[in-house]
Amino acid sequence: MSLKQSHKSYPQAFKDEAVLMVLDQGYSVADAAKSLGVGTSLLYKWKEKYEAQRQGIALEESERDELKRLRKENKELRMEKEIPKKGKRLLCERNEVRYRFIKKHSNQFPVALLCRVMCVSKSGYYDWLKRPANVISLDTLKLYRRVRRLFEKSRGSLGNREMMKKLRKEGYQVGRYAVRKMMRRLRLKVTQRQAYKVTTQRKHSDAVADNLLNMNFNPSAANQVWAGDVTYLKTGEGWMYLAVVMDLYSRRIVGWHIDKRMTTDLISKALMKAYNLRQPARGLVFHSDRGSQYTSKQFGKLLSNYGIRASMGDVGACWDNAVVERFFGSLKHDWIFKVAQPTREFMKQDVTTYMKYYNLERLHSANGDLSPVEFENSQLKVSSLA
Repeated sequence: MSLKQSHKSYPQAFKDEAVLMVLDQGYSVADAAKSLGVGTSLLYKWKEKYEAQRQGIALEESERDELKRLRKENKELRMEKEIPKKGKRLLCERNEVRYRFIKKHSNQFPVALLCRVMCVSKSGYYDWLKRPANVISLDTLKLYRRVRRLFEKSRGSLGNREMMKKLRKEGYQVGRYAVRKMMRRLRLKVTQRQAYKVTTQRKHSDAVADNLLNMNFNPSAANQVWAGDVTYLKTGEGWMYLAVVMDLYSRRIVGWHIDKRMTTDLISKALMKAYNLRQPARGLVFHSDRGSQYTSKQFGKLLSNYGIRASMGDVGACWDNAVVERFFGSLKHDWIFKVAQPTREFMKQDVTTYMKYYNLERLHSANGDLSPVEFENSQLKVSSLA
């Protein structure tokens, strides 16, 4: 018996009945063909001929070709509408992201159609498919370089969560797991922070102000509440002392001063710089610990001259000035401790560099993952639109 099946002819009545199963009874072409034991393509031809005859159209060969082309075009347009909307949002992404989308949906839609919708070539897609898994694309390589650059710029302080936020702000569509994986591959490791140590000392004869904040560190506008504190910075030439003034609304450092002596002049100069920069209205609250510099008559007089009300937390209670303490922790852990035995002059320059980085680039969850300056600018825009 021949392996080649002979061509089978069907009566016209059978063909018409088969077509009517599709047109009148709601069967799909595939289901009707399967139930009758005929080929799907053959039933399509019968249906096409039946419809043409029923409409009284005697189609020429060129007209049939045109009809096929139009039907194919209509079918592609219908499928194009069914492609998930997410695909169209990926058109601004790098090719690798679009290739992954095509691969994910290649079982539902023709690859040629997906490539056309995603604005990539079929050859490029198939080249990407053939690429070994261990070969890194140019886009991925650029992303790895950016991760390393951001990590180095932060002096190794960015963990995977903060790194993800930074990358997303720059337009990279990455998740925390992917960022963690990249950082591991690059061997980028964040060191653990040191424990907080109490440094506040005061003279019992000095005046102490009430705690006006009671740990409410979220004022509703800029220049309502400032917080100040002093920290020790070790250099190869001895200690230095840094006083800062922070606007609690945006977490922005609005004034600071560094010197080799911890005096009332140190904190006074930091406050004067803040006042000259911001020019706040009278009634602003300045919150600090009960250190002897902050409780001194000299500093109290300066506050009074500026029309600023004093507020003080308890001795040794770091949580009473938690936001500024957290800033010092970031400064030391993320920045200062990365340089061994710096000179006093280098320390001054390094602190200046960090202040710019902190105010302009370091993201804060309290600010909706914006830097202090970005947050203030965004609120100014909102106010101008109100």
